[in-house]
Formats: sequence, structure tokens, C-alpha cells
Amino acid sequence: MATRKRVLITGAAGFLGSHLCDRFIKENYHVIGMDNLITGDLSNIEHLFKLENFEFYNHDVSKFVHVSGDLDYILHFASPASPIDYLKIPIQTLKVGSLGIHNLLGLARVKKARIIIASTSEVYGDPSVNPQPEEYWGNVNPVGPRGVYDEAKRFQEAMTMAYHTFHGVETRIVRIFNTYGPRMRLNDGRVLPAFIGQALRGEDLTVFGDGTQTRSFCYVDDLVEGIYRLLMSDYAYPVNIGNPDEITIGQFAEEIIKLTGTQQKVIYKPLPQDDPKQRRPDITKAKELLKWEPKVNRAEGLKITYEYFKSLSKEALEKIDHKDFTTFNKK
Repeated sequence: MATRKRVLITGAAGFLGSHLCDRFIKENYHVIGMDNLITGDLSNIEHLFKLENFEFYNHDVSKFVHVSGDLDYILHFASPASPIDYLKIPIQTLKVGSLGIHNLLGLARVKKARIIIASTSEVYGDPSVNPQPEEYWGNVNPVGPRGVYDEAKRFQEAMTMAYHTFHGVETRIVRIFNTYGPRMRLNDGRVLPAFIGQALRGEDLTVFGDGTQTRSFCYVDDLVEGIYRLLMSDYAYPVNIGNPDEITIGQFAEEIIKLTGTQQKVIYKPLPQDDPKQRRPDITKAKELLKWEPKVNRAEGLKITYEYFKSLSKEALEKIDHKDFTTFNKK
């Protein structure tokens, strides 16, 4: 126990956070998971509770964060990440990217821990450059409906670099592109679980816009590997981690229909405001600096993800709302 390195993972009960907990347990770390469960779910990490090298704290990192003992690494992955969530809890989304990162950078400074923060391809907004390299500054509407998420993440990057340059904190910034895999929520508003959920329920697949907008999907195991390599690197500036294999939403809907063997139609609805038309990472830096690139192709990853969604209960499949955010919005 004394020789185990210790890592704090915020957002531990979320989709990505839970997979990161698994990875660090596998690497023989002592993992401290932290989540206020506003969007996370304990079922994602309940298999870890019996382990001696895992502990969990139900805590909101927008409030002061205390962790006893030594700390080697901090992974800040706490944040609502789906449009449905951050439009319902906009203040909390802004707070976790501002007050939350301030608290965790302060903790990293005191503990002399290295910290990696989860940024996002959303910092590029609706890009005028494709694919998006890290040097592209973005095209973001700060007062649009997605601004609460986009600007929280952009501020988080700025605060992280300030602690790096002014206080000498060891920092890493990962810009995450569309990711998928087991433990995603069917009702989180993102295109992949939305399509699979609709197919499993026998509903028509809803495409927003004309279906020509593009996305590129990275399987969660590939993403976790990229995050791990970046954390262990000596590079402090942002790095894109994602899969550059681009597909239109219209083509993707057809892929899901073929995968699920359902006969649903595709119906079209207006594109939401500020929804990006293109999303594709330039992963040159990740290849050069981390010797990383995605290994799981979309057909393989989708098959695993579909099997996970098929295993859900009828109640989970039919659930429309994730949870009631009323109590959180009073805080």
C-alpha cells in the first residue's frame, strides 16, 4: 500500500471518469473517486467499491476540495457534458469549469501533484477550419445556448495555463472529441446513444439539420489510452485526442439502422442554434508526442456499445429524463 501512487479522479461516476478509474486501478494506483452525482451514476463504479485501493467521496468540486495524504495525480473530469444536461444546469456547468478548476489547481499546487484537465472539441465552436488543429482558436458564441459549456472549458484551459506559468504546477490539457462506449447514457442528447435508443425502442431516428454535418467518433478505450499517455508525457499545452475518421450524421443514421437490424425511417428536424457543422480532430500532435492513434474502428466499437445498450433494463431504455435537477438548481 505504501508504494502505491495515489490519484484523484473527479467526475468518477460519469461515463469517462468511470473508465479512467478502471484504468488506474488496472495500473495498480490507489484511486480516489469524487463526484456529486449530478449527472454521474454510482452504478458505473459499484464494481470498484469492494477494492482496497479505491475510495469514493460524494462531493461537489465547486466547493473547497480536501484530500488527506499524498497525491501524485489529479484528473479533473467533473462536468456535465451533454447539451441536455448543461442547458438544464447552466450555472453548475459554469461553476465546475471555473470554481472547480480553481479548487483543484490549488490542491495540485499544495500536493505538488500533476493535474490533467478534460477540455473539449467544443472550444473550437462551429469551426471554420477542418480538421481542427490545436492552434485553431475557435469560433464560439459566448452568449449562445452552448456558451455555458464552451466558455467554461475555455476558461478552464486559461486558468490551467496560468497556474502552470505563474505557479509552476505540472499541468496537462486534453481536448476530447466525440467519444462513445459502454456506460454512456441513452438519454444524454448525444447523437450515438440517441440513435441507438430510438432504434431499440422502435422509434424513427431523428436527424437535426439536413444530415450533412459531420462527426468523428472515438471508442472509449482508445480515448483513455490517449489520456493516460498525455498525463505521463511532459507536454503542457492542449492535445487533441479523438478519431479523425469523419462521417456525416445522415450516413451514421444509416449505419445504426444496419447495425440494429431495425426498419425505422430517418426523420429530419431543424438544427439547434450554434450546433457545429463539422467536428474532426487533427491528431498530428498526439501521434508525434504520444505515439498515439485510435486502434478500434467504428464498426467494432459500435458493436460492443450496442451490446451494452441491449443489456439495459426496459425501464432504463424507456427513461426520458436523466434526473430531476431541481434541488441542484436551488444551490
